[in-house]
Amino acid sequence: MKVLVPIKRVVDYNVKIRVKADQTGIDLANVKMSMNPFDEIAVEEAVRLKEKGAATEIVAISIGPQECQETIRTALAMGADRGILVKAAHDVEPLAVAKILAAIAKAESPQLVILGKQAIDDDSNQTGQMLAALLGWPQGTFASKVVLEGGKAEVTREVDGGLQTVKLNLPAIVTTDLRLNEPRYASLPNIMKAKKKPIDQKEPGDYGVDAAPRLKVLKVTEPPKRKAGVKVKTVQELVDKLKNEAGVI
Repeated sequence: MKVLVPIKRVVDYNVKIRVKADQTGIDLANVKMSMNPFDEIAVEEAVRLKEKGAATEIVAISIGPQECQETIRTALAMGADRGILVKAAHDVEPLAVAKILAAIAKAESPQLVILGKQAIDDDSNQTGQMLAALLGWPQGTFASKVVLEGGKAEVTREVDGGLQTVKLNLPAIVTTDLRLNEPRYASLPNIMKAKKKPIDQKEPGDYGVDAAPRLKVLKVTEPPKRKAGVKVKTVQELVDKLKNEAGVI
């Protein structure tokens, strides 16, 4: 069974974001970039499926600048077999990403596409759902557990009321949540092996997709700084402040 794992290159989650002085976007100069954490979980889950014998090939896909090749190499070092880089000089919006992935899925004929539920840079949480709609495949979003058996995927989803378990016919789309697994660190031998694994380079036009942006960012601002807290001496004073100042009770 072939598994596709779309991955995104984002600002590392440990980095404090800086807004440009003109408020046109995020300052990326000399900033550490890494794989989107939710996508890292997706790669780990695909590798575990392969280790269990449920998957035979893992293809890592990234859409973006040439530097995304480094992100694909990270996935290859974790255990993916080959990569596809779709080069784009600008940010590609979720619908265009989904269209490119749909075209790749039709060409590769996978049984499973597993990807992060959202990226930590734009928090769109749209690509997996759009991809499922474009392909007409069933989807299991916010997965905290995935079991493949008998040509079906049993996905345990994290929902507001607790957990929901759905059974999907393959091929299917699964988006990963934080509690699905703990991604492994790539060992040095695997990092060296990853350098020899193939990465195909494509462009959106190769898949008949117009990736030109439809949205324009007008302004980016930092969130307001949190005000300092206050100490209260009695429970009555606490209740009074919560009721009359905070307005939460």
